[in-house]
Amino acid sequence: MISANNITLRIGKKALFEDVNIKFTEGNCYGLIGANGAGKSTFLKILSGQLEPSKGDVTITPGQRLSFLQQDHFKYDDYVVLDTVMMGNPRLVEIMKEKDAIYAKPDFSEEDGIRAADLEAEFANMNGWEAESDAATLLNGLGVGPELHYSVMKDLNGNEKVKVLLAQALFGNPDILLLDEPTNHLDLDAIAWLEEFLINFDNTVIVVSHDRYFLNKVCTHIADIEYAKIQLYAGNYDFWYESSQLMNKQMKEANKKKEEKIKELQEFIQRFSANASKSKQATSRKRALEKIQLDEIKPSSRKYPYIDFRPEREIGNEVLVVENLSKTIDGVKVLDNISFILGHNDKVAFVGSDEIAKTTLFQILAGEMEPDEGHYKWGVTTSQSYFPKDNSHEFDNDDTIVEWLTQYSEIKDVTYVRGFLGRMLFAGEDGVKKVKVLSGGEKVRCMLSKLMISGANCLILDEPTDHLDMEAITALNNGLIKFPGVLLFSSRDHQIVQTTANRIIEILPGGRMIDKITTYDEYLASDEMARKRTTYTASVDEEEEN
Repeated sequence: MISANNITLRIGKKALFEDVNIKFTEGNCYGLIGANGAGKSTFLKILSGQLEPSKGDVTITPGQRLSFLQQDHFKYDDYVVLDTVMMGNPRLVEIMKEKDAIYAKPDFSEEDGIRAADLEAEFANMNGWEAESDAATLLNGLGVGPELHYSVMKDLNGNEKVKVLLAQALFGNPDILLLDEPTNHLDLDAIAWLEEFLINFDNTVIVVSHDRYFLNKVCTHIADIEYAKIQLYAGNYDFWYESSQLMNKQMKEANKKKEEKIKELQEFIQRFSANASKSKQATSRKRALEKIQLDEIKPSSRKYPYIDFRPEREIGNEVLVVENLSKTIDGVKVLDNISFILGHNDKVAFVGSDEIAKTTLFQILAGEMEPDEGHYKWGVTTSQSYFPKDNSHEFDNDDTIVEWLTQYSEIKDVTYVRGFLGRMLFAGEDGVKKVKVLSGGEKVRCMLSKLMISGANCLILDEPTDHLDMEAITALNNGLIKFPGVLLFSSRDHQIVQTTANRIIEILPGGRMIDKITTYDEYLASDEMARKRTTYTASVDEEEEN
C-alpha cells in the first residue's frame, strides 16, 4: 500500500495540492485524471520520491518495492537493452554484480563463500535465474523483437526506447507501479498487450493516461484531481464520468429546492413579520432560513474545445483511386504494391505496427512525397487537408497564432480567424503569442484549427491525438464522428478508431495490406486473431519439424 498524507505543494503563490489524503491499496489499478496542468505527473513524482512536497509525506508498506516509468529516454544509451530492462529491479542487479565480483576473486575465502551463498539464496528468491527470460518476454510482448535484445540502447529509435523503459518499469513484479502516459508512442498491438498485463497484475498500479479506452479496460478506481484536491471514485473512467455528472446534477437539483424554500420563507417573513399574531411563526421561519445553506458547486476546471469540420463542398462518388503504390525508405520497402479505392462514405483507419509505412502513405497522398512506383488520383469534387505527425516545420517562424492561421483562410478577416482559434481555447491575448513558443498540445490545437478553417471534404490525419489532453481528445472524437466527408487516419486511441472508422486497412510488415469493411473491434476479433493463430501454428509446426 502507498498513501499520501496531508500532501501540500505550492509553486509560488499557487497551491497545486492542498492537504491531500489518499490511499492506494493492493490489487487495484487507479487512473489519475484531471485537467491539463492539474498536476497529474507532479503527483506521481511526489509518490515516487522524485519531488518533495511543501508539506506532508508519502508512506509505503515496509518491504514493498516501487517502480516507475522513466521519462529520460537517453539515460540508458550506453547499456544493452536486456540489461536496461533488468535495471528495473535495482536490488537484483546489485546482487548479480556482487556475485560476479566475489566469484572473480583469485583468493576466494571461506567468508566469500558464506556471502556468496547468502546472495545465491536471495537471488533465487527473486527469481533471478529467470530474470533474463522474463525481461525478454516483456520486450517481445511490447513488440521489441529478439534481434534488438542485445543491441545498445542508443542504437534504438525513439519508439523502441519507450517500450524498453516501459518493460523496465514492469520488470520483476513490483509491489507498486507508477506509470505516466505509458501508451504514448505505443502501437495499438502493444497497448492491447499492456492492457492484458495490467488486468492480470495483482499489485498496486497508479496510471496517468489520456487514452479513455485504456483507462476503462484497466482501472478499478479513478482518482480525480480538481481544485488542489483528489477525489476517489470506484469504477473505471466511464463510471467516474457518469458518477461525477450525476453528483453535479443532484447538487444542482438540491440547490434548486433549497432556493425555492428560501424564497418561500422570505416571502412569509416579509408578509407576517409585522403581524403580532404571526410573529412567532415569522421568527421560527427566520431561524429555519438561517440553517439553509446552498452547496458550493464550483465549475469544472476542465475545458473542452469545440471541433467541427464543415466541408465547403459536397463530395461526389469518385473520391480516391490508389494503384500499385510502392515506396522504399532507407533500403526498406515500406509500401509494396498498395491499391485501394475510396467511396464518399468511407472513414478509414490505417492500423499496423509500422508507423513509417502509414506516415509514408499519407505523405504521398497529401502530395508531400513521390512514390517509387504506382499512382493515385483524387476525384474532381474533393479537397484535402493534411494533419502530419511531425508538425515542427509549420511553426518554425515568427508569426503570431492569428497571422499563422490567417494564411490558410480564404477569408482574411481577423474576427473570422479568431473565431476558429476561440473554438480551440485560444482566447484574447493568446492570439498574439508567437507560434514558435507554443507547447506540443497548443501546436496540435492550431493544426486542428487549420483543418477546420480549410473547409476540406477529405481529411488525412496522422496520429492527431499526440500531445492532446483528455478533453481535447474527446472533442476531436466527437468532431470526427460528425464529419460528413471522407477520413483517412491513424490513431493510437482505440476509442477514436472504434467509434469513427467504418473500414480498416492494416499495412503489414513488408508493405502489404489487408482491407476490410468493418469496425475495429470486429476486425480484432476476427482477422487479426485468425492471423495470430495461423502464425503461432506455423511456428509450432516449424519447431516440430526441426
